[in-house]
Amino acid sequence: MPIKLINIGFGNIVSASRIIAIISPESAPVKRVISEARDRCMLVDATYGRRTRAVIVADSGHIILSAVQPETVKHRLQAREMQIENEELE
Repeated sequence: MPIKLINIGFGNIVSASRIIAIISPESAPVKRVISEARDRCMLVDATYGRRTRAVIVADSGHIILSAVQPETVKHRLQAREMQIENEELE
């Protein structure tokens, strides 16, 4: 089974199979999760200094910050899944 990789912006890539959730960083509980991950050294900041627009929760407990919208990450994930399905049918 090939590893499905998703571009989360600026050339940063994560494994699609490890993603649990893609959420917006606006609420207080999400900000608390980010702060706790930073304290535990489980935060990956892939924003390149830009505003955080999506927070990706991985099954390993890592929290990944991305500068692209959650909808964009979702569409990239869905497009990759469609591409894999089409390749399997051929």
